[in-house]
Amino acid sequence: MGTEGGSWLRLRRHLAAPIDGASLVAFRVAFGLAMAANVLRYEAQGWVDELYVAPELAFPFLEGVERLPGPAMHGVFAVVLASALGIASGLAHRLFTAVFLVAFTYLELVDRTTYLNHYYLVSLLAALMLVMPLGRTGTLRKRRIGTLPRWCLWTLRMQLGLVYVFAGLAKLRGDWLLRAEPLHTWLSRYAHAPLVGPVMDDPWLAYAFSWAGLFFDLFVVFFLLRPRTRPLAYAAVVVFHAVTALLFPIGIFPWLMIVATPLFFEPGWPRRLWRGEAPQTVEQRTPLPLAALALLGVWFAVQLALPLRQHLHPGNACWHEQGYRFAWNVMVMEKTGMLELRVLDAEGRETRLAARELLSPLQQRMVPTQPDLVRELARQVRARFEAEGHPAPVEVRADAWASLNGRPSQRLIDPNVDLAHAGRPPAGWILPLAEATRR
Repeated sequence: MGTEGGSWLRLRRHLAAPIDGASLVAFRVAFGLAMAANVLRYEAQGWVDELYVAPELAFPFLEGVERLPGPAMHGVFAVVLASALGIASGLAHRLFTAVFLVAFTYLELVDRTTYLNHYYLVSLLAALMLVMPLGRTGTLRKRRIGTLPRWCLWTLRMQLGLVYVFAGLAKLRGDWLLRAEPLHTWLSRYAHAPLVGPVMDDPWLAYAFSWAGLFFDLFVVFFLLRPRTRPLAYAAVVVFHAVTALLFPIGIFPWLMIVATPLFFEPGWPRRLWRGEAPQTVEQRTPLPLAALALLGVWFAVQLALPLRQHLHPGNACWHEQGYRFAWNVMVMEKTGMLELRVLDAEGRETRLAARELLSPLQQRMVPTQPDLVRELARQVRARFEAEGHPAPVEVRADAWASLNGRPSQRLIDPNVDLAHAGRPPAGWILPLAEATRR
């Protein structure tokens, strides 16, 4: 018992020990600037109106989280921009980080059709930064950066490491390894490109990329943790993410990982860029409080459990998508779908509605392929019809077809089930995937 208690005490002292805060400050600045640039990109591309203002329907993660009127949605993005710049500045760190976290996470929760793995990661990183004393270390410009407790650095490293490792584990699928899908589908779209077109359509390239991506995600963290292999591993990070950014439209994720991964270098690495003096470090005698250690344990227990929950459901998670979100299923699926709803009122009158009559362009791509969103759409259509005076109960059935990673299109949902009154997944109304493939 004494030995065990001593081990925990040594761990708490180790985590509380001061380290050079330079790399953490560099990350804070890069994170803030990247998030500010992302807001400007959304406004410049017109995506705020297209994704958050124009759609008539929304599919929030939580009941009661609703979209604001158009000007207010632009205002939320302005708040994200201002708070991101505040994070970069280092001033009022916790205030700006809290505002950023609330505003940014609101934009995620307001519609499931806009969900992206890397935006979930942004919220996680912001939540961790909120409890870290990153504002006490000054700014890079002033070159007066003090120390920070070791747990701050290792918490961020572990969070990033989980993303890489679970992204690798997600690729341990037959589609990725044995069919080189979805990379074959995506690369073949460049078949008519000058010079490289024939190579991009060659199956061997898709297989090479698939296996390389698997090994990169699974093992790059372990090479980053070793000083001797760290420079080469980070070069691989830059090349890997630059290539994915060039070939695939996956937003800020590659750039976020490029600017975040230097956290695996020695804590004082930024000082070599401006030749600043290292801070004086005095060994911290006060161990990390037990409550803080317990909270970190809970945090990472949740981070481990969320990606694993998809395996509690039988069948292919890319098909039924139960537990698929928040699980770092990065680039493992190409899924297209078609959807038509059949609405029947109590008097037997039938109305057919195509997805394009109800949904925005992005929603037309996302909703037909995700069973929980099809169910939510059916419930909203039922409510609309009953509000318009159609005799209740109104039933809504779905003629939904989907294609996963190059397979022939097949029914996704039982067309005989009234989705407007069906239970949440898992449920029998999601039809199993037929594994026959084209190749």
